[in-house]
Amino acid sequence: MSDRDANNGSPQPTVESPSDERSTLTRLIDRYGRLPLVTSLAFGVSAVLLAVAAISDNPTLFFAAWVVNYVTDWHLRLRGRVANAVLRRFGFGDRLREFNRLMLLVLLAVVNEMSGVTVFALLVTLYFSANGSHAPLIGYRNKRRNVPVAVLNMDMSELKVPAAPDSAKWRQRGLTRVPGPEILIAGSAAAVLAGFGVGWLAATGAAALLSLVAAAQLALYSTQNRRIPEAPEIIEVVNRRLAEYRPEVALYFTFAATGQDFMYQVNMWIDTLEKLDRRAIIILRETAAMTQLDRTRLPVVCTRKADDLALLDLADLRVVLYPGNAGKNVHMLQKAEAQHVFIGHGDSDKLASSNRVSRVFDEIWVAGQGGRDRYQRVRHAIDPDSLVTVGRPQLSEVLPAPAERTPGPLTVLYGPTWEGWTDEACHTSLLPMGEKIIGGLLARDDVRVIYKPHPLTGKRSPEVERIDGLVRQMLLRDNERRAARRDPEHVAATDRRLAEIEARIAEISGRSEDGDWLQWTRDARWESRDVRADVAELRTQWSALFWDEAYQAGRHLVVTDRLPSLYDCFNHSDLLISDMSSVISDFVASCKPYVVTNAHDEDPEQYRLLNPTAGAAYLLGSDCAELNSILETVTATTDDALAQHRVELKRYLLGPDEPSAMAQFNTAVEALHARGLRAFPLGTSAEPVPAAPAYSRQTAGTVPAQAGARVSGLA
Repeated sequence: MSDRDANNGSPQPTVESPSDERSTLTRLIDRYGRLPLVTSLAFGVSAVLLAVAAISDNPTLFFAAWVVNYVTDWHLRLRGRVANAVLRRFGFGDRLREFNRLMLLVLLAVVNEMSGVTVFALLVTLYFSANGSHAPLIGYRNKRRNVPVAVLNMDMSELKVPAAPDSAKWRQRGLTRVPGPEILIAGSAAAVLAGFGVGWLAATGAAALLSLVAAAQLALYSTQNRRIPEAPEIIEVVNRRLAEYRPEVALYFTFAATGQDFMYQVNMWIDTLEKLDRRAIIILRETAAMTQLDRTRLPVVCTRKADDLALLDLADLRVVLYPGNAGKNVHMLQKAEAQHVFIGHGDSDKLASSNRVSRVFDEIWVAGQGGRDRYQRVRHAIDPDSLVTVGRPQLSEVLPAPAERTPGPLTVLYGPTWEGWTDEACHTSLLPMGEKIIGGLLARDDVRVIYKPHPLTGKRSPEVERIDGLVRQMLLRDNERRAARRDPEHVAATDRRLAEIEARIAEISGRSEDGDWLQWTRDARWESRDVRADVAELRTQWSALFWDEAYQAGRHLVVTDRLPSLYDCFNHSDLLISDMSSVISDFVASCKPYVVTNAHDEDPEQYRLLNPTAGAAYLLGSDCAELNSILETVTATTDDALAQHRVELKRYLLGPDEPSAMAQFNTAVEALHARGLRAFPLGTSAEPVPAAPAYSRQTAGTVPAQAGARVSGLA
């Protein structure tokens, strides 16, 4: 288990936030950004001006304020998540905001004794009523389509499911009603008030008609979705496909917390699963996970409800792999016929990587001897016989360090971990050291930085989020200074080619498909070929273009997307700076030099003793005083006294190179599968334990003699 899991170990020293004497406004800007705050302020001021202008009969001020209010309102609906939440909390949701504009517009027309004001008011009422039906109709349709079962890579053509309408895209962006017609209403009122004639009220009629047409279309879609298959019907089809496939190994995953950022824990194992000798399947518990799952030819089943999970036909399943510890694991652990294995998603020296909760599994698979030793911390809880060494199959992508470093700038990868679940267990170096580390690296012109923060960085701590933003700004400003080194024409041509490759990868991976996950389930088919080989080839082409020196020209990178991958960053880095995390263990596979942050300035020897993955590392204290000397040492490769230590550490943490990690993993699966078959041969299942014979022979209303004696004794 890695640093990315919940930290259930003993409390660590609290990382104090730096003193902050900035104004409240400055802190708000740092946290939410300048544009959202300015937009919210403009919306509030324009809303007040609308009311003042309507009451004081000032059409010029009214329509100027209306334009600002309308534009800022739609911007808040699309981008202002926090502002929208605050407005709804005070009862001023988007529906009421629209009603406020329309009623003030009618008030202005009444005050001005506008020609046709009665007709105008009726048309506005018709528009608002029709527009108000959009959200309920969309809600009904989405509720009907929200079946708690989803499937990929199985033939589900038996399902009779209507396609998701294009208007679903509006719902995904927060546009539950048609935005344009309100502009027609305001425009028609302005024209009539300006004396252009009552005929302009036809625009208001057109607005009402458009909203009615949209409502009719939504009603049609809702009617089509009235007969959506229920979960049991879908599971019946799924079970017929499972009976054909007969999965023997499953990877089971559920979020440890809300958020799709955890899907890297599954994606890192897909290639390994596809290379197994046994038939494998992926079982997920949240439909949100489906959109973040990497392309795979393996069958994928997602069941949100435990009852639906229990209905799946998994009669041949004898091995279940768990990459994370989460509460809903218990729903699968109840399957007694299978052997349950915790495989984690990377090792680190944190207490979370030797969690006593792992005792619920039949076996715990670790990369090397280092993983076995970690569980000695809880030796009273974990049976040593349950620990199995399987290596790290994913690390075949990590290239070994070259004999000599390529001439040019020293490429430093800074990959801090996230802050953790609590302040008492804050793991990231960003808060106390991030600005100093980046500042020290940027002070040298012979260094380029690749900054790859953990996917969860700043999700819990606003202060860490602020430092993360500051680090990005520092790199961006320094890139502006280095911009002259890049040929604009070459950069533009490369950008176009990279975009073409990314679009092709998205197409092959199914990312460009329309519809929702229910439509994807309906259209699911068995994969006729392994498309991952094509994706891998495209990624290789993308990587060659992206890392080409003529394109990069020594610029710094902030990596947050899927491309380039973490291992790709490893292969193009000369030095890693990271916190105590699984990133270190993986980077050790390259045998390149690395730095571990010692944010609390613990005694170096004691720190290495408690954190074996730092055994071959250069340690960096909280003041970063050692940074420059470390860079000098790494640049002069002849002085790298830790090179041999890294080779030994790799063997300790990740196991021997032979047999390969994939071979070790496959052997472990085979052994556990055979053990599962011995316990429950195919065709058998766990049955309830019958009542004790002494009780089962009793007739109704009688009490066994011994039991009666015990009761008498108590009396």
